[in-house]
Amino acid sequence: MRFGIDIAQQRVAFDEIVDRVRFGEELGFDGAWGFDHFVPMYGEGPGECFEGMTTLAALATVTSRIRLGLLVTGVTYRHPSVLAIEAITVDHASHGRLELALGAAWYGPEHHQLGIEFPPIGERFDRLEDALEIVIRLMSGDVVSYEGHHFGLSEARAWPVPVQRPHPPIWIGGSGLRRTLPLAARYADVWHSYGSPEELRPLSARLDELAGAAGRDPGAIRRSSSLSLSEPDSVVRANIEAMADAGFSYLVCGWPGEGRRRLEAFAADVMTDYAD
Repeated sequence: MRFGIDIAQQRVAFDEIVDRVRFGEELGFDGAWGFDHFVPMYGEGPGECFEGMTTLAALATVTSRIRLGLLVTGVTYRHPSVLAIEAITVDHASHGRLELALGAAWYGPEHHQLGIEFPPIGERFDRLEDALEIVIRLMSGDVVSYEGHHFGLSEARAWPVPVQRPHPPIWIGGSGLRRTLPLAARYADVWHSYGSPEELRPLSARLDELAGAAGRDPGAIRRSSSLSLSEPDSVVRANIEAMADAGFSYLVCGWPGEGRRRLEAFAADVMTDYAD
């Protein structure tokens, strides 16, 4: 089992974000995960909220081992070619430590506040499909022409190619049976979703079926979910084992309300027992 830490990015000063990621790295977490939003999603009044991809670029220069990602990058915020080149930049800045997670975007209020187009959900998934095609093709280093649902390329080339070949691991987040799981079956290196093991097990089985139908080895798609640390160690261990039994091999731990001492205790008393 691998463990990431959600750095709880909103309403946190930038120096605190850096400290949290360094702390996670020192404790042995595999990855640190921010979010891709421009305004806080809870609380009242204004609060700190830093852009996701540039935050990862900054974190890449102050860490050395921990992998870096956003859960998840919304496809409404950037043209896919811009996202691809930003991701390549972060992958080089981190010497190959980027995890690239994509999703259809969902938080309407920030779109409306900032004047960002927020299409209907079907169109957002069309854009996600375009983004997956464009990002993966551009990261090949080849000259690419592509005409998609909403985005296209004309003899485009991104250079240099990413450090990680053929591209950083692609994560797809969500649980929708009609669009999300079929896209994960075709493109994902990691599928991430929330829920109990009982809820996630049939979704994972469906992903296996879709991957096989797409000509992919279902075992090549890792499964990821979330883990609360604000429980007694016995409960946390039982949850880890239940997730592992359901086929999940990566858990993103929420930043605990109990603070850093709880993270230290988890890393020392629990996490080391489940290391790959």
